[in-house]
Amino acid sequence: MIKKILIKDHTKFFKGSSQRIIELQKKDGSITWFNEGVFDAWNHLESVMALNVLGFKKEKNLGFEYLINSQLDDGSWYGQLGSTVEFDEDTGSFVGKESDAGSFTRDTNFSAYIATASWHDYLINKSKEDLLKLWPAIYNAISFVIENQSVNGEIRWAAEDENAPNDDALVTGCCSIYKSLICAINCAKVLEINVDEWKESFKKLGDAIKNKPELFDRTWDSKQRFSMDWYYPILCGVVSKKEAKEKLFSKWEKFVVDGIGCKCVKDQPWVTIAETAELAITLKKIGESKLAEEMLSYTNQWKDESGAYWMGRQYEQKVFWPKERPPWTSAAVILAYDTIYGLSDGSSLFLNDFL
Repeated sequence: MIKKILIKDHTKFFKGSSQRIIELQKKDGSITWFNEGVFDAWNHLESVMALNVLGFKKEKNLGFEYLINSQLDDGSWYGQLGSTVEFDEDTGSFVGKESDAGSFTRDTNFSAYIATASWHDYLINKSKEDLLKLWPAIYNAISFVIENQSVNGEIRWAAEDENAPNDDALVTGCCSIYKSLICAINCAKVLEINVDEWKESFKKLGDAIKNKPELFDRTWDSKQRFSMDWYYPILCGVVSKKEAKEKLFSKWEKFVVDGIGCKCVKDQPWVTIAETAELAITLKKIGESKLAEEMLSYTNQWKDESGAYWMGRQYEQKVFWPKERPPWTSAAVILAYDTIYGLSDGSSLFLNDFL
């Protein structure tokens, strides 16, 4: 039934979620976590891609233009960490504003994602002219990312400064960068630009993720309790084929709650809707189409009355937590539906890793 509805009019199906994204887009094009909330380029671009799927060209273009205009000289963007925003435990809502977030970082993963969104835009709109316009931002961002790669292959989570003193790397972040490098190389191929240096960095990064676990989480607690560390190596193409299925199903019961969704962390009764949507994409990627549809269907119960998606659900207490509807949560669901049901020409983004 859902498939028939989507084929008939998917813009109507996603009216509430798309409007939630649009209402959080400022006049300058930036899309924040919540009203007057924090900003980071990754979640901004996730939202831009969802708007692109649904045909909101004006808003999509405005989102890209914001990043072109705000990119720093080193190729990065300043991003704010949601963990630094004041949170009201009683209401389950963010109470801090953009100006209250004291931690601004130049995150490598956040910066690299411009390549993924640009390749996605090319898949949908087939415009070399638009891709060429985005190319300087892509080139400068990837150059910044590679400058933060060690000789061992891993990429520092953020450029060093007072807000990012830890010389360390994240599995999830590096996997996302791996996918962004694939997209950046694809963009370069379309534009007939040589990027052999990027290909070497890509190979080194893949080797580090697959074979050198000691390079990650060196200065902080291991992130293996987070579901993203579990499925991102598969989602982003680092692990594939038989190995991917073995990796995914070996920890299935630790992270998946039947009928509810995917946990954010394995030791908490808390599912997050974006992670559930991304897991659905991952399942589709390894050929588990029916299971992917089932996983994605779990998200339908976690919408508000307008159709926007809640960030998470504490299923033991039966409350939405946080009680927020960030644009990137709705965006993740939209991208998952596109991947599984083929709503746009960008539906192959996470399924195919090379031209």
